Amino acid sequence: MDINDLAQLIQKRENSYTQFKEKIINPQQLAEEIVAFSNAEGGSILVGIADNGDIKGLSDSEINSLNQLISNVSNENIKPPVYTLVETHCINDKNILVINIKKGINKPYQTSNGLYLTKSGSDKRKMSQDELKRLFAESNNLYADEEIILKSNITDLNTEIFYTTLLKINKAVYDELKLGKLELKTILQNLDLMNGDNLTLAGNLLFGKTPQKFNKSFYVDCVLFNGSELADNNFIHKERVEGTFSEIYKHIIIFLKSSLKKVQINKDFNSLGQLEIPEESLSELFINALIHRDYYINSSIKVFVFENRIEIISPGKLPNSLNIEKIKNGISIHRNPVLNSLAQYVLPYSRLGSGIKRAIYNYPNIEFINNITTEQFICIFKRELCKK
Repeated sequence: MDINDLAQLIQKRENSYTQFKEKIINPQQLAEEIVAFSNAEGGSILVGIADNGDIKGLSDSEINSLNQLISNVSNENIKPPVYTLVETHCINDKNILVINIKKGINKPYQTSNGLYLTKSGSDKRKMSQDELKRLFAESNNLYADEEIILKSNITDLNTEIFYTTLLKINKAVYDELKLGKLELKTILQNLDLMNGDNLTLAGNLLFGKTPQKFNKSFYVDCVLFNGSELADNNFIHKERVEGTFSEIYKHIIIFLKSSLKKVQINKDFNSLGQLEIPEESLSELFINALIHRDYYINSSIKVFVFENRIEIISPGKLPNSLNIEKIKNGISIHRNPVLNSLAQYVLPYSRLGSGIKRAIYNYPNIEFINNITTEQFICIFKRELCKK
């Protein structure tokens, strides 16, 4: 970080990535700040700066003591230990110490007295149980779709739908099941649709009789708005769509097609109209939301149709090192590998990581927002007809 970058940080004041401290002498206080940044997106602690941005500076002896404190805290007061990069700068003849903390790769981090903290704007807060559960799952390569659905059992499975799907997955296994040479439970366990005597989340969502019995946030909120603003009392139609993967998908596509306009491409009066936004693009991005959403977040998928746009809002920011440019280029990380593997048999899904590229190819006017603060991934289709 050069002096100009540092000056800009100070000018922008405190935020989710920058914290000011006039002095730090308490090991626990420093540990809490480092843990919060490590569990979030990383950031910098500027020591020698007052909360209001005034540069107070540090003496040489304070810098020496602080360097020793940082080293001790990073190794002894934080679990697992973290690596910090420390810089010293001089602004207006006053020494400033900058502690740079990277986004952690071994989350979640905790202080030596057991506090799990993360950033909340310019402040920090204790992490919720759901947040911790997600981070522990990520660090141990556990996946939400493999988690056991307690109180469920094989009688909660829609065997008719599963048999039909199994015939597509592996006809030889299907034949052996019909002949009694293989048990249904064994096949379900091998496909990670059951674990022991319980359905997994994937088993319930794909083949459950009533998936919402056990996964109450697995539904889609659909709203057709009368305008371009998000207002509770300004809508034409709204509904909650429930069911299995395939049932929800079919219903949402019908909802979108009925909410959009059709364009007469040919001059022939009898020619069929074409949907203003290609169905394939809508389908690809809604399937993406179904398969790749974060199922540790208890929230619904949302499909909002406005006069000037369509929004598909999926719970969960992009996982790990993914960003918008990477997904546009077809790079993917499977947050839910069981769903990703089996969805191709119940949905028009290729599982090749090319869905977003195809959606953009067929309809370039799509905006993607990876909202880290609200933990949402948002796809916005601009309705070009509204500009005419």
